[in-house]
Amino acid sequence: MTAATSDILLDRMMSLHPKVIDLTLDRVWRLLAALDHPEQRLAPVIHIAGTNGKGSTLAMIRAGLQGAGKRVQAYTSPHLARFHERIRLTDGLISEPALAAVLDECDSANAHAPITYFEITTCAALLAFARDPADYCLLEVGLGGRLDATNVIDRPALTVITPISIDHQQFLGDTLPQIAAEKAGILKRGVPCVVGPQQDAALQVIEDRAARLGAPLLAHGQHWHVWQERERLIYQDERGLLDLPLPRLIGPHQVQNAGTALAALRALDMGDPAYEAAMTDAEWPARMQRLRTGPLVQAAGRADLWLDGGHNPAAGTALAAALATLPPRPVHLVCGMLNTKDVTGFMAPLAQVAETLTAVSIPGEANTLPAETAAAAARQAGLTATTADSVTAAVTRIAADSPNARIVICGSLYLAGRVLRDNA
Repeated sequence: MTAATSDILLDRMMSLHPKVIDLTLDRVWRLLAALDHPEQRLAPVIHIAGTNGKGSTLAMIRAGLQGAGKRVQAYTSPHLARFHERIRLTDGLISEPALAAVLDECDSANAHAPITYFEITTCAALLAFARDPADYCLLEVGLGGRLDATNVIDRPALTVITPISIDHQQFLGDTLPQIAAEKAGILKRGVPCVVGPQQDAALQVIEDRAARLGAPLLAHGQHWHVWQERERLIYQDERGLLDLPLPRLIGPHQVQNAGTALAALRALDMGDPAYEAAMTDAEWPARMQRLRTGPLVQAAGRADLWLDGGHNPAAGTALAAALATLPPRPVHLVCGMLNTKDVTGFMAPLAQVAETLTAVSIPGEANTLPAETAAAAARQAGLTATTADSVTAAVTRIAADSPNARIVICGSLYLAGRVLRDNA
């Protein structure tokens, strides 16, 4: 198979359904049956839903399990630079020949029937996992939970719900309880669920569903607690107290995500090596990631250059808090967003920590918010805003005007992916 085989298949799969998102499980069940149900042959599954922190929490759980000597698979989305990032087998990211093979098998089994891109590629991931012996399989929900293509595991080993906030209202509902009900759709009868920090309205929905299903909850603030003390992370539950290094991932919100990961590892009866590794070994690109090499870093000169893919109001708050913990430097944002997001809501918290925002359109993205529109929203949020034709142009201009700046590229995982590809 040629190196382009998977790209050809993925392009073809984009045309199998008129909608990018069409939440139902019917098409997934049909294809899984045609593939002889790979979802029934997986290692014990840890299923993770939530609005913010899913990826970071998964990365810490994966690092912890690997620190305990376990063989771990992981399914995440979206990818940043290459689709292969979505499917991590026990020996690393899926290879091009293996990816092309499972995509081709799913395409043949689907027989041109309507199915969304995410649905058919999720089936391909499950097929790859079923053929790769492992101790655990981590599945990150794509959107929502109840009708997400990953929600096909009858009895996972554990479910996890990270913080829920308002996002994707056009698919999940306009209120926090409605969105929480969709996320809580991953709960299964009798299966424990670790619950990260939640607003009361979301927690109530999760507790009500758990009670109906007899699913034991391990909820933040009730069954476990986590905090930072003297540059250490302190975690406490009924088993006792853990005194650990702060998470490798940067920002106060990562302390909460770390607590969720530790609660999951405790529920799985992992030991001290797992807890330590979860803090020290986790990697998750485009989440307050410091860029240190590449053309963009050269363009930045003496300025710090950071990349973050958060894109909703809660992510804006988390990014602002993370920036506030770093040594003082003038903060300048380079921001590109999709037109489906709460742009002003994302930018408002950042107005408290940033001096300027330079808006860019996301190259090659049909749903990009035009740079002028993003700049207008930034001004409404209280930021001094301009536009640039590209990220490189924005970074170059900021570095010339403020050589000791901290430049943060933010607003979208799609923009982050483009930056990582162009800066490689």
